[in-house]
Amino acid sequence: MSDTIRSLKLSHVVLPLETPVSDAKVLTGRQKPLTETVLLFVEVTTEDGFEGMGFSYSKRAGGPAQFTHLREVAEVAIGQDPSDIDRIYQSLMWAGASVGRSGVATQAVAALDVALWDLKARRAGLPLAKLIGAYRDSCQVYNTSGGFLQASVEEIKEKATASLEMGIGGIKIKVGQPDWREDLRRVEAVREHLGDGPMMVDANQQWDRARARRMCRELEQHDLVWIEEPLDAWDAVGHADLSRVFDTPIATGEMLTSVPEHMALVDAGYRGIVQPDAPRIGGITPFLRFATLAAHAGLALAPHYAMEIHLHLAAAYPTEPWVEHFEWLNPLFDERIDIHDGRMWVPERAGLGFTLSDQMRALTKDTVTIG
Repeated sequence: MSDTIRSLKLSHVVLPLETPVSDAKVLTGRQKPLTETVLLFVEVTTEDGFEGMGFSYSKRAGGPAQFTHLREVAEVAIGQDPSDIDRIYQSLMWAGASVGRSGVATQAVAALDVALWDLKARRAGLPLAKLIGAYRDSCQVYNTSGGFLQASVEEIKEKATASLEMGIGGIKIKVGQPDWREDLRRVEAVREHLGDGPMMVDANQQWDRARARRMCRELEQHDLVWIEEPLDAWDAVGHADLSRVFDTPIATGEMLTSVPEHMALVDAGYRGIVQPDAPRIGGITPFLRFATLAAHAGLALAPHYAMEIHLHLAAAYPTEPWVEHFEWLNPLFDERIDIHDGRMWVPERAGLGFTLSDQMRALTKDTVTIG
């Protein structure tokens, strides 16, 4: 007989950041500085004793909603075969259909979906990348956490140097301030500091179409790997237009929370870099579905945040991707990812390759066990 899901443990975790950070959304008055990351963890156990762990997250708002939504619908997974991940995914989406198939609904289900993939790979004794089918054992890695706008140019330079010394290959900094001239000054200073090393910029959706075209034109001279989210995340046509006009690749997608939202970019003729986020798009199941379509469209990949998950998914993408380095989630896990020579290396451990730390337990604000 096949194995079945016996129980699910849901944990609501609040992880404070050592230093509050600000991107352009803060400087334009649309958001407050980011002070914490709120996570939804799922630990799944089967009747045969196999286990898996997955997580989703939110920033500034939505964490309690994710926890509450999954607590409402997770019961439908009990008794199902954990290998039937897509079937379970669909049953969870139907159980919560009244709130839609994007946003909080998909982000809540994502934590369980990731846990089921982790379980499947652990049971097979394989790293998740190997279970899916890896193209490579490591991926290019760039750092974002040192490039936020509350930091001075000198601080960004120091953090960039530290990142490069620890083996990270590329550096991304934030732009999109109300004073676009200050953006250009910061980019020029960091580009000079890095020499010809890989560099990216991220405007966090703060330009309109006219400003985005002007800024992309100004930034062409700096030989950037990409310009990220120059426009509103849901402006698929605008991003597609920019991607066809400029030599510097355009990148977007991190904010989108379903496969159809991502496919709007492809349908609009987008030629840039896609940045799906597994915890936001709904988990590994929809991530892989979109990744297949993106690869067919010839798009490059650079998944957003959550390197503990995305390293495996990037390693299974046909063309060479980038993985984003954030050390913020390190306290939640006992293990660390190997980074050297500008690359992030897939763990040889089974599943995602991570176990939950005592600190994660200490940061847990609420738990519920289902089943």
